[in-house]
Amino acid sequence: MQWRRRHCCSIKMTWSIKRSLFRMHMMGLLFLALLFTIFLSCKDWLPSQPGLRENAVAYTMHGLHPVKEHAEGNQSSLPSLWRESLVPSKPPMNFSSHQSEVAVQSISGMEVSLSTNKTNGNTLHREMGVGEQLAPNPYRYLLNEPYKCQDSSPFLILLIAVEPQDVEARNAIRQTWGNESMFMGVGFVRLFLMGRKSSPDGQLQSSIVEESFQHHDIIQQDFMDTYYNLTIKTLMGMNWVAEYCPHTRYVMKTDSDMFVNTEYLIQKLLKPELPPQHNYFTGYLMRGYAPNRNKDSKWYMPPELYSSERYPIFCSGTGYVFSGDMAGKIYQASLSIRRLHLEDVYVGICLAKLHIDPVPPPNEFLFNHWRVSYSSCKYSHLITSHQFQPSELIKYWNHLQSNKHNACINMAKEKSSKLHHRRMEWERLQR
Repeated sequence: MQWRRRHCCSIKMTWSIKRSLFRMHMMGLLFLALLFTIFLSCKDWLPSQPGLRENAVAYTMHGLHPVKEHAEGNQSSLPSLWRESLVPSKPPMNFSSHQSEVAVQSISGMEVSLSTNKTNGNTLHREMGVGEQLAPNPYRYLLNEPYKCQDSSPFLILLIAVEPQDVEARNAIRQTWGNESMFMGVGFVRLFLMGRKSSPDGQLQSSIVEESFQHHDIIQQDFMDTYYNLTIKTLMGMNWVAEYCPHTRYVMKTDSDMFVNTEYLIQKLLKPELPPQHNYFTGYLMRGYAPNRNKDSKWYMPPELYSSERYPIFCSGTGYVFSGDMAGKIYQASLSIRRLHLEDVYVGICLAKLHIDPVPPPNEFLFNHWRVSYSSCKYSHLITSHQFQPSELIKYWNHLQSNKHNACINMAKEKSSKLHHRRMEWERLQR
């Protein structure tokens, strides 16, 4: 009996020890699992991870996908579109080119590193030719209009970036917001900016030469007309203004798929009756945005090209306005800054080098780099709306011109009429 008791006690002690060991083992596993969970939740904040800097910045010359319209008409999908494609790495801040030491250091680095910018392999530099310094007048003119301002200094010059094959878009602009005869009392010049096709097309070039002879509104230089050369195209326009029309009061750079309310731009924003402004630059302001470090993105910006975590303030390339004196200043600044393929960002960097901040327009809804749903009332009080086909441009422009003097009155009448019909229908159903 005594032996049996000792044996039973021994068995109980053995099971107790095993249970303790099992509990310790399980606690160890749980602790390891907890550590692993904490590591997973925090790894995006470790220095070696890109983290929040992976957010994309979209550029709208050819960048944004067309806004999907609702069944009822041209409804703008602005909120969801910009949540997905233009998200700041941190909440937007008052990011001044005067105050940003980081941006200035980055610009200085771009100047100093011009000679050491080449890299090996299939990089952005070699594929697109970006990252190099632009020499003064680096490309010869294929088509030019050097005497456009010979007899007078225009109040406004429109620089419109367009591809060589976009004849329909050019004709639509000539009939609508680029029609120089609309503002006979105010000097107004329209210029289309283009390079040459990447693949030789003698027939296309011949038709462009003929078009230029007819309209005298095409500026073309001998560089390949690609999305990645949009910066060259824009600088070509600015250099043309500085060389051939230096006394113009204002310049607007915009794109061929834009709706531009030229009358509102001239009469309400620039105001010919007021003295001309200087060092003036405005448009849709983009503040505190981060370079896109995703190598698969169309808007990828390699750290070796732009190392700062923030861009200076820049204006959306879909449409910005500046005083005539800025054309030469921006072009001269560009000669000491290596070229980037994102045109609107690059112009913002040139402004930062000049210590000139873009100013917000009087109304934040004047410049829109998305498609605004059409109504004659809304379009009579904005300057730009994006993503228009030539046929749409002509249709809406003609409608706006026929309704511009009572655009909002007509809209109020239409709304009142709709409410009246709904009320009548509701009363009929209640009988």
